[in-house]
Amino acid sequence: MTTFGARLHAAVRTRGPLCAGIDPHPGLLRAWGLDDDVAGLERFALTAAAALAPRVAVVKPQSAFYERFGSRGIAVLERLVTACREAGSLVLLDVKRGDIGSTSQAYADAYLDPSSPMAVDAITASPYLGFGSLDPMLDTARKHAAGVFVLALTSNPEGQEVQGARTSGGTVADVVLDHLRHLNDGEVPLGSFGAVVGATIDGAGHDLDINGPVLAPGFGAQGGTVADLQRIFGSGVRRVLPSSARELLREGPAGLADAADRLNEQLRELGG
Repeated sequence: MTTFGARLHAAVRTRGPLCAGIDPHPGLLRAWGLDDDVAGLERFALTAAAALAPRVAVVKPQSAFYERFGSRGIAVLERLVTACREAGSLVLLDVKRGDIGSTSQAYADAYLDPSSPMAVDAITASPYLGFGSLDPMLDTARKHAAGVFVLALTSNPEGQEVQGARTSGGTVADVVLDHLRHLNDGEVPLGSFGAVVGATIDGAGHDLDINGPVLAPGFGAQGGTVADLQRIFGSGVRRVLPSSARELLREGPAGLADAADRLNEQLRELGG
């Protein structure tokens, strides 16, 4: 099987580095002239997928905005995942799961085992029960050539009290990055285990080169710019997936595809 890192590397070379979020906030549903119900959710999600999935490397749905509608919302998410993968994009499901033992394994089976109706290419995960608690997800990802993006340096101000705490190995964030660097060691062209690093952080003092992908949420409407990406990641920006949801989705159905193309062109230039 081709690893997730290799598939991602190929997809970015072909389609550019933009990671497009499909996050159906209630306000966005209303802005699109849709009701905040399952029918509106489905119309929004599948319309966005039709515009974005044929042209971007990665689509990132935020699971919570589908889960709030219960089983019918999850059914929409399943259809969205299928539509995106059929259109050729990789799907990174933003679920930020983190647990231990058999529960961690159950999350892994739900999202990373191809036999599951919710199977995706990669998920986000939280390491704050100890990095080793992620082993079932990491092992399952290896088995099925999937990926895991682990929270490291998030852009929310509350994150600093945990991520910036000092340990014998540096900050908590540095320990997470070290684990990822070890997991990706020797992988060519790219490791399959990524970090989540906000596009608005002060990255000074952190080694962000993990020989794997870095998901950078906060690009666009949340304030992250192309200049920020260059400042934070330097020469490693080629491995960064800048993620934008609201910046794209507020364009509405008619402008969504063009907005994605414009952002991707800016980001292609950044990568040289």
